[in-house]
Amino acid sequence: MILEHITSPDDVKQLDASGRAQLIAEMRHALLQRASVHGGHVGPDLGFVEATVALHTVFSSPRDKFVFDVSHQSYPHKMLTGRQQAYTDPAHYDDVSGYTNPQESEHDFFNIGHTSTSIALAAGLAKARDLAGRKEDIVAIIGDGSLSGGEALEGLNVAGELGTNFIIVVNDNDMSIAENHGGMYDAFRELRETEGRAQDNLFRAMGLDYRFVKDGNDVEALIKAFEEVRGIDHPVVVHIVTQKGRGYRFAEENREAWHWHMPFDLETGEETIPYVDPYAQQTVQYLLQAIKDDPDLVVLTAGVPSLMGFKAEQRLEAGRQFVDVGIAEEAAVAMASGLAKGGARPVFGTFSTFFQRTYDQLSQDVCINGNPAVFLVFGASAFALNDVTHLGLFDISMMSNIPELVCLSPTSPAEYQAMLAWAIRQTEHPVAIRVPVLVPEDLEEQPAVRTSYDELNRSEVIHRGSQAAILGLGNFLGLAKETATLLAEQGLDVTVINPIFTSGLDEALLESLKEDHRLVITLEDGCLAGGFGEKVARFYGTSAMRVKSYGYEKKFYDRYDVNDLLKASRLTKEQLAEDIAALLS
Repeated sequence: MILEHITSPDDVKQLDASGRAQLIAEMRHALLQRASVHGGHVGPDLGFVEATVALHTVFSSPRDKFVFDVSHQSYPHKMLTGRQQAYTDPAHYDDVSGYTNPQESEHDFFNIGHTSTSIALAAGLAKARDLAGRKEDIVAIIGDGSLSGGEALEGLNVAGELGTNFIIVVNDNDMSIAENHGGMYDAFRELRETEGRAQDNLFRAMGLDYRFVKDGNDVEALIKAFEEVRGIDHPVVVHIVTQKGRGYRFAEENREAWHWHMPFDLETGEETIPYVDPYAQQTVQYLLQAIKDDPDLVVLTAGVPSLMGFKAEQRLEAGRQFVDVGIAEEAAVAMASGLAKGGARPVFGTFSTFFQRTYDQLSQDVCINGNPAVFLVFGASAFALNDVTHLGLFDISMMSNIPELVCLSPTSPAEYQAMLAWAIRQTEHPVAIRVPVLVPEDLEEQPAVRTSYDELNRSEVIHRGSQAAILGLGNFLGLAKETATLLAEQGLDVTVINPIFTSGLDEALLESLKEDHRLVITLEDGCLAGGFGEKVARFYGTSAMRVKSYGYEKKFYDRYDVNDLLKASRLTKEQLAEDIAALLS
């Protein structure tokens, strides 16, 4: 085998055409074998193998610098930069992250997991190079789907006047995570159909030189194209057309489903570890019915429709009341504000980590204007995505501190549905709902939920005890109840409260606790700094009430074990019961 002997890009440069062909076949086999066991990105990497081999054949990394956009197509790059064992040896499958990572290799320059950033990042590297008087090539690598993001277009605009060596490889597979959306993609299709000769050319319009490669999975054609632009003295786009999922029939035929995939059987393509998000299923079922009942309801996504359960069939059923803005979360939030102002009922859902990109739009475009848009925050938990670029731990701190935004944290499917129905129905407030991740085990014993949340900031007392009160926010109400049960076995009857709102406090309830409580405990499945617990502690201030808040330290966590994180944060029922008993004693 060739791949097993690749320890650096220098080894790639020694191969002839037949050796490159064999290496490509081995890489694709290794990618599929690992993905079938480990899960991860599939389609983007399978389609970019030839381009990666060509890049490392022509350029000299790490002297020449590659900046990958999103970097979910960086697995082949890792295989050729000293990390092949993480793709060929099951014992080392977890040695690398799913994205570029400077801690792993000198060939990676940024930790990147959000989209549309590569051109601006690489432009910064190019400017720094020029200031230092160096001569290396700077190469930004971006997919056609990522070009829908505003930062990518801003980066193109900046790059157009750099006047220096700057190479942008556009990996065009006619796909985002799902299909592409936006007016620019008709022009991209024309470029593909005319082999780059169409007059309507976004890149030339931005002041960039332009080259086209018809078959981006032809490694020899790619090598020729890259050799022509190596050392170029001005910004240029090399537009290559690739096939997402290349070399694996199931990934070629269903490109959306195979963008990222759970472990699967190589022969049948069937998942070996099936996973269905019950809250995604609940969301799509509820919203599809709501769309039928209300012609003014509009569901928005920013490139991740399946997150809310909207697969191709459901999108077709929703028709014009479903809008995918492309990977452009900022545009989705601003559009939601415009929809609300125009009398429509917008619902926009995306991951917690992606809402971080929308702070200004939430604050300026939505909340200052008081437009009643609804935002569904998915993956908001330590139990969700755990890569450092995709953490769902910071949305409480960010969103609950924006004035006028009503932030709700449901604890169960029934409460989530009640909040969603209320949020869509009401017209007074912009509303963000932190979609639960955990499904309570005691669903049959769940108390009836309210149908209106018009009375803002009113919490729900689940059990009234004395001495100590545990406020279990959202995902952690179950933990609060379990802790209370342990304490009851020790003779301590404590109060359990579902706070419901993260954007405000039930001050009357908190004040009443002073009568027969000495201790208040807050539990939140998010970052402590700027979070819910700090609001409670600030309320009690200099009073006699003691407050202890539990959550996660303000830091970037990477590929953690959730149970280890919970223990380190003392967020197990045993640790909490121990702490509370000690504090009361």
